[in-house]
Amino acid sequence: MPFREINSKMVEATVAPGQRMFSRRGAMLAYRGEVSFTPSIQGGQGGPAAMIGRRVAGEAAPLMTVEGSGTVMFGHGGHHIQVIGLSGDTLYVEADRLLAFDGSLQQGTLFMGSQGGVMGMVRGQVTGQGLFTTTLTGHGAVAVMAHGGVIELPITQGRPVHVDPQAYVAHHGQVTNKLSTALGWRDMVGRGSGEAFQLELSGNGAVYVQASEEKL
Repeated sequence: MPFREINSKMVEATVAPGQRMFSRRGAMLAYRGEVSFTPSIQGGQGGPAAMIGRRVAGEAAPLMTVEGSGTVMFGHGGHHIQVIGLSGDTLYVEADRLLAFDGSLQQGTLFMGSQGGVMGMVRGQVTGQGLFTTTLTGHGAVAVMAHGGVIELPITQGRPVHVDPQAYVAHHGQVTNKLSTALGWRDMVGRGSGEAFQLELSGNGAVYVQASEEKL
């Protein structure tokens, strides 16, 4: 894993010759060594077609390619950072939460309508993901941003996890998720906001939840 957590809002990444990584533009705080930063047109966007769709929907996140030999410190907006390790599975996360990730990970874009049709698109709007979400697959590490810190909740067979859509950050593994109504749910916990939805995630994997309902 190339990331070292300096504190809850800063990480340091090791860059080696012949390897590359992607980061959010403007997220570099400092670096040591011979490191180059160049704008990435397609990085993290899932190819030209997906990139066009994201731009039309206003969901494209500008990235830069990081290469060379040295170490780079990343942070953005004072947001809390969570480093997630992938071991051959897929991380689902909205593009604007990405801080930095291994260039070895296979990048893709998933249209939310392909996961549950109309309800999939509704889920995307409720969680803040919009019409598209970013997928990262393979072996490597991803640094994501959140408000108020993040907790990792394991998901196991027969024990689904229910998450407030506004607190959802990302999930990975062999997980099925669906948007369901929960009439009176928010009122019962004293957070009535007029919305009555929750995310139900089941299967095997993990979901990351932030300690806030504020979106980035």
